[in-house]
Amino acid sequence: MSLAAQRAFQKSIRERAFAPVYYVHGDDDYLKEDAVRQLIAAVVDPATRDFNLEILRGGEIDAGTLGSLLDTPPMMAERRMVVVRDVGALKKDTRGAIDRYLVRPSPDTVLVLVTLGAGNKPDKGFEAVALSVGFDPLTEDRVPKWIEHHATTMLGTTISPGAITLLHETVGNDLPALVAELDKLASYASGEQIDEGAVTAVVGARQGETMGGLLDAILDRDARRALGLLEPVLSQPKTSAVTIVMALATQTMAVAWARTLRDRGTPMSQMYNELFGLLKESGGAFTGRSWGDAVKAWTRGVERWTTSELERALDRLLQADAALKESRLSSDEQLLATLILSLCGDVERSAAA
Repeated sequence: MSLAAQRAFQKSIRERAFAPVYYVHGDDDYLKEDAVRQLIAAVVDPATRDFNLEILRGGEIDAGTLGSLLDTPPMMAERRMVVVRDVGALKKDTRGAIDRYLVRPSPDTVLVLVTLGAGNKPDKGFEAVALSVGFDPLTEDRVPKWIEHHATTMLGTTISPGAITLLHETVGNDLPALVAELDKLASYASGEQIDEGAVTAVVGARQGETMGGLLDAILDRDARRALGLLEPVLSQPKTSAVTIVMALATQTMAVAWARTLRDRGTPMSQMYNELFGLLKESGGAFTGRSWGDAVKAWTRGVERWTTSELERALDRLLQADAALKESRLSSDEQLLATLILSLCGDVERSAAA
């Protein structure tokens, strides 16, 4: 995903210097749809929208109809807009009509070509002539920035850093769910800054009662605190036994990798940067919280766990993952409680020995 292309896209909207053709692609459908919504709001006057906005599906439009719509001048407005969704489904003759139009696009029409779904390679032909902008799922470190941007730009309010962290840790990276919660939070705050108290009141999350708090407790080998957090964390949206085990596996593997670096002589002063670099390379690793908070915690945990303890922890996480996929008598909460006790208790037995 090109951040430069996204900046160019936003600049064209902000300065109302619209490109004649936009090509919107990538793996995150929500971000793509949001980009199209922003374009529609900026380009088309609501008073004449019925006359100057056409939204079409690639597999349903024929070449003649599309050509006619592209040649139609705006009515009582400066420009009109044609959106073609799912361009991957275009018929051969319809694609040919678009290719011919792209040679000399109309100066008073904005054409938006949108791919749907994930895993599709960008169309080189469209990229060559359009303002091409790709939207892939946001990495953990970008979600807090997105929350702040949405609150300030789309909702006209502000949100404190603590509220951003609490909301992110509670809701996760699900952008539609975050939008829904931010809408409620903006209404609740009534023009005031959204703070942690608002997130607690509206979303039901308390500081510390988050996935990050649970991960920290286990990293600190505090079984009592971890067990106390288990029920409230499991009750939060988008959180399950599977996501908790995934986040614990990421945390344990990261600390084990850093422990290896430490044993080879890497100074602790470099560990934060080393771990952050690892996250960037991994791309989609599920951390259960912002990358910054995760890396700080992992750095702290490097000298609290030995290599053998980390190896045993990974074995237990693998066993827990397998158990979650099988039918069993124990509940998810019971399975996780057993896992927590085994992870936190391992060091106590090691110390006693």
